[in-house]
Parts: sequence; C-alpha cells; structure tokens
Amino acid sequence: MEFGRAYPGRGYGGNFHQWLHVGDLKPYNSFGNGSAMRVSAVGFAFDDEATVLQQAAESAAPTHDHPEGIRGAQATALAILLARKGATKKEIRRRVQEHSGYDLSRTVKSIRPTYSFDVTCQGSVAESIIAFLDARSYEGSIRNAISLGGDADTQACIAGGVAEAFYGVPATINEGSRARLPKELLAILDEFQAAFSANISSERRQS
Repeated sequence: MEFGRAYPGRGYGGNFHQWLHVGDLKPYNSFGNGSAMRVSAVGFAFDDEATVLQQAAESAAPTHDHPEGIRGAQATALAILLARKGATKKEIRRRVQEHSGYDLSRTVKSIRPTYSFDVTCQGSVAESIIAFLDARSYEGSIRNAISLGGDADTQACIAGGVAEAFYGVPATINEGSRARLPKELLAILDEFQAAFSANISSERRQS
C-alpha cells in the first residue's frame, strides 16, 4: 500500500487504485492478473513447492483473494521455482499444467491471431507462461508476451519472471533496467538479491 501511494499514476487497475485510497484495506475478491505480476519474488525466495504455493497464495490474498487470483499467482511462482531448480521446459509445462489446470499445450503463434486485452488471471497467465515456453532466450520471452497484445506490460512481467529463473537476465538488459529505477526501489532490489543470491544468477542457460 505504501509503495502504491508513493508512486501514483502508474497504470493501476481501477479496483486496486480504489483499494489504495480507502481506509479499510480489505481484499476485494479480484481475479485480476496483478497477483501473478507481482509474485515472482516468491519463486526466488523459497526452495520447496509446498512453501512456494503457500506464500504465493498469501502474497495474492490481501487484494486478489478470488480463487482465480490465487491460482494465477501460484502457477507463476511454481513455474519460477521449477525453472531455477533446473527443470526442463517440458517438465515446467507438465507440472504447472497439472497443478493449475491451465492449458499450456498451445503456442504463441496459435494464440496471437485471436487474442485480445484481458486483465484476468484466467485469460492471461497461461498465455504469459506459454510466451516463455515458446522462447529461446530471456529477451525472446518478453517479446513473445508483448507480441500477443492485450495487457502487455503484465504479460511481460509474468513471462519475464519465469525467463529470469530459467535463463538469467542479460547484463545489458539488467543495467538498462536498473538505470530506470529510483534509488529507494533499487535499494530494495539490491537487498533482495543479496539475501537470495544463491537463487539468482545471470545468464543461466542458452536455450
């Protein structure tokens, strides 16, 4: 809440914007994809599946307490955990699909022609994970997610979190991103990366 109020006008959804500015901060039963957009830290911070799924649910619940909001956060965090633990894309696809029920058998090419703007978890999380599964690099994952159209920034965040765990972030992209962050957010990022440095490395795999 404090960060949301400190950084107004950043494209927040209507319900979240209202949540930030009311006195009674109760969850509002959202199934929007914001729960999946912000969950990546959970996949990097915890080391076993049960804990990751629990923490993903808890990270979503303050706002996105609808079962679909929880499901989207858990699917994303699970994919990140599996990716950084060395799972293959085939294994990631199978395990996340088994847990979430999302259809991950599709391809970016098959989704793109008819895809439209969708801010729900059930309409964008699977597509974002597929953007990673279909790519051959970190940058390719981001490009795939954006190419679908729709809620492109959130889709890129979701795909990018899984891609970071699988590939790492190329130095040029990392440096460019860091240069855009205000110092107070950069300090939080550095603190997190220092605390979980064993779980985060650059450029893990090439394909």
